[in-house]
Amino acid sequence: MINRRQFLAMASATMSAPLFAKAASSSLPAGGQFPDNFLWGAANAGHQVEGNNVNSDIWLLENVKPTLFKEQSGDACNSFELWETDLDLCSNLGFSAYRFSIEWARIEPEPGLFSQAMIDHYKRIIDGCHKRNMVPLVSFNHFASPVWFAARGGWTNPEAPALFSNYCSKVAAQLADGIGYAVTFNEPNLLRLLKVLGIPPFVWDMQEKMLAAAGRATQSEHFTGLNAARLQDLDVMNPILIEGHKAARRAIKAERTNLDVGFTLAMLDDQSAGPDSVRNEMRKYNYGDWLKVEETDFIGVQNYEKVVWDKNGHVPTPDDAEKNHSGSWIDASSLANCVAYTYAETGKPIIVSEHGIGTEDDSQRERFITHSLKHLQSVIDKGVPVKGYIHWTLLDNFEWVSGYEPKFGLHTVDRKTFERKPKPSALAYSKILKQNRV
Repeated sequence: MINRRQFLAMASATMSAPLFAKAASSSLPAGGQFPDNFLWGAANAGHQVEGNNVNSDIWLLENVKPTLFKEQSGDACNSFELWETDLDLCSNLGFSAYRFSIEWARIEPEPGLFSQAMIDHYKRIIDGCHKRNMVPLVSFNHFASPVWFAARGGWTNPEAPALFSNYCSKVAAQLADGIGYAVTFNEPNLLRLLKVLGIPPFVWDMQEKMLAAAGRATQSEHFTGLNAARLQDLDVMNPILIEGHKAARRAIKAERTNLDVGFTLAMLDDQSAGPDSVRNEMRKYNYGDWLKVEETDFIGVQNYEKVVWDKNGHVPTPDDAEKNHSGSWIDASSLANCVAYTYAETGKPIIVSEHGIGTEDDSQRERFITHSLKHLQSVIDKGVPVKGYIHWTLLDNFEWVSGYEPKFGLHTVDRKTFERKPKPSALAYSKILKQNRV
């Protein structure tokens, strides 16, 4: 299980000597008013906050030996029980939207066995959003899948689109009427992006050993997850995932034709340096097939870092560049650059479905939010249709292989009592959204 937010630091160790001098910091555009009905909110993901997602592939991968995971998710933030508390946190900050995921492994723990109790649970969360005047942005898959699905080869299995769309149909039949925006997949391109960034071979090797251990535990010949797969599987998975999105979108829209259904992408702020930069080739590999998909009502842009490409690949992060907790290069203009690029390529409406920073310094988070939103507002002024900004994340949570160490949340969470406390950055963000301007 690899996640870009943790392993970019590893990738940087494989880079060649610096060939790119840090550009002067972009001057901040003047703050302005965001559009009426602009969605403001934050995101959570089921496996990362709910706890005890015991029928999921990720839960198994956390618990096999060997594993890439630093620690197990366990109770996580106990949001399965405390979802109303989380919604109240959002309401207290004045959010107009909340993004969360429905856990397929809870809905369909065995093939063809659908839990009405779990569907009802997520319906209560949707209803809770409406009660608090928030638009629910609902992901049907945020990486985690049922163990049985991964044991069948996951997204290397040609039958995967039909299996996924059947689950989406069952859920949409009861929940679609309450959903504001539906997301089929969260970052289905993530592993491709990590591949070109140069994740060290030992990480892929360790991941393959972890998958083999999960295969032995489930008597599977090719246990595969959405963000835990072998290098040789990536080109097999990509077209099947695209077909999975299309099939799922059809299934969801069959239940409610006017519901906007899209997907989200992991996106770097790709910049070029020098002649013959490979930037465009990298963009084509990372996003190209997905940006050609016409069957989507919007695209969710998810950006965390900046990467500069020269003719040999990505160049090292300058010593004086601003960095996050893992040493990745961050720039306040990066989100706006990704949004503008995505719209130029597709002409589709955009939702910033994730954006944030892993840092122990909350004042850095506050500055990063403020400055990034100023740049975002400038591209909206130029005509890019951005429907909303959803910050990652509401809570300090389980960050995949790095466990609970990275801090992306607007709130701290006590690991024993599960008490949530807002950080100063949460209050600063709240002030911006209540004024609808930076």
